[in-house]
Amino acid sequence: LINTDFFADDKQGIGRLVNAVKKVDTEFTPRRNELQALKANMDKLTADIQATANVADPKTLQQKSDQLEAMKREYQRKGEDAQAAYNKRLQESVGPLYEDIGKSLDAFARSRGITLLLDAAKIGPAILAATDAMDVTRAFIAEYNSKNPATASSAGPGR
Repeated sequence: LINTDFFADDKQGIGRLVNAVKKVDTEFTPRRNELQALKANMDKLTADIQATANVADPKTLQQKSDQLEAMKREYQRKGEDAQAAYNKRLQESVGPLYEDIGKSLDAFARSRGITLLLDAAKIGPAILAATDAMDVTRAFIAEYNSKNPATASSAGPGR
């Protein structure tokens, strides 16, 4: 039994994987900040429209409403673009690592005579009972980290 959800855990996970994810997160900080600023501007404009709805000129209100709709479309588009770019970049970054982790997991299981390894992250509700001794997650992560230190290149194995 193994739980792959723990592989990306900040404190107890696979160091190279954690570093790769953090690196991609850092790359996308400017986009995240831009989206947050746009959202704040939308919220401010919404509040302004609501506060002046009864006293403002209808033409001015319509202009502000049109501006808000344009901002919402921009926010939606930029958010979708950022999410797609993030997912692509994350896959490029961690894909090779996951391949290496998979190979290492196969070798780990073979070396311990394990013929079937179930991922608790994928089938958790189907596991009705299991002892801690059956869970090899910590042992695998420790072995992988010792053979593949986090200070090694995060670009992936063999690069």
